[in-house]
Amino acid sequence: MVDEILEAVRRDIRMRGYSMGTEKTYTLWIRRFLFFSKSANPMEIPTSKITEYLSYLATERNVSVNSQKVVLNALVFFFEKHLKREVGDLGFTLATKQRYLPVVLTREEVRSILDQLEGRNCLIIELMYGGGLRVSEALEIRNQDIDLERGALTVRDGKGRKDRQTLLSSACYGRLENQIESALKVQQRDIDDGIGTSMNPALARKYPSAPFSQGWAYLFPSSTRCAHPLSGEIVRYHLHHSAVRKFLKVAVQNAGIKNKRVTTHIIRHSFATHLLENGTDIRTVQELLGHNDVSTTQIYTHVLGKHYAGTDSPLDLLRPK
Repeated sequence: MVDEILEAVRRDIRMRGYSMGTEKTYTLWIRRFLFFSKSANPMEIPTSKITEYLSYLATERNVSVNSQKVVLNALVFFFEKHLKREVGDLGFTLATKQRYLPVVLTREEVRSILDQLEGRNCLIIELMYGGGLRVSEALEIRNQDIDLERGALTVRDGKGRKDRQTLLSSACYGRLENQIESALKVQQRDIDDGIGTSMNPALARKYPSAPFSQGWAYLFPSSTRCAHPLSGEIVRYHLHHSAVRKFLKVAVQNAGIKNKRVTTHIIRHSFATHLLENGTDIRTVQELLGHNDVSTTQIYTHVLGKHYAGTDSPLDLLRPK
C-alpha cells in the first residue's frame, strides 16, 4: 500500500517538474511519515499527526532546523498539493540548532590543494573556487554555459531552481579548452552509436536534435553510459559527485592539511570569504553565490580577521606594531 502511495506521489512530483533530488528527499520523508502514522489510508491521517511527527523529530531524534524544514515542506506537499487537504496552522516544537561558522581554507591551502591535482580534476576545483560553485553546479556545466569572451559562467537550474551568472577565471582557460575538446570527443563517439547527452525528456522531445548538439554536451561527462531515470533511454550523464569527493580527499591529504575537514562545499565557503577579504561588497558576493537573502551571505563576515567593512581590533589601535 505504501509503495502504491509513493508511486502516485512520485508521478505527481514529476508532473510538476521538480528535480530528481527533491523527488528522492520528499518520497523518503513521506515514507517515514506514513510508517510513523501507522495508517494505510492517507486520507484518514489527521493533520495533527504532522505536528506530532515534527515535534518527535525535534525532541526525540534531535534533527537540525534545516532537516525539520525539509520534512515540513515534504509533508505540506503531500497533504496540500497531492491529497488536496489543507493542513492549517501547525503548532509544533521547533528544532534548535547552534549556528556553526563555516570552515574556510586560506589562499595558501587552496593553492596547495590545486598543486596536487592536474587535468580534469584540477579544472573542477578551479571552477568551484573561481566561481563559488556547488559541486553539483560544476559537474552540470554544459558547453553552452561557458562564455570565454566575457569571462562568465552561467549556472543553470541551481538551488531554488534559479539561473545565475558567476565568474570564470582566465586562469582556467587553457585547461578549459582542453577539457571542452576532450568532452566533444566523448560526445562524438556517443553520436556514432546513436547515444545522446542526458536531458529532461520533455525538453528532448521539444528539441530532438539538442542531445546531439555540442552546446548541450556536458563539460565533465561520465566514464560510462547509463539509463535515464525518467525515460529509461541510454544516455551520457555527467561525472558523479562521489568522484570529486574522492580525488579531493586524496589531494587534501597530499597537501598536508590535517587540522580542517575539507569538503567540496568548503571550496565555495573559501570563494566567498576571500572575495570579502579583497574588498568585494557583500551584495555582489550574494549575487555570485545565488543567495536569496543577504543574511545568508553575512555568515562569511564572521570568519574574517578583519570584517568586510575593514574593522580593526581595538587592541591593534591601542598597541600598534
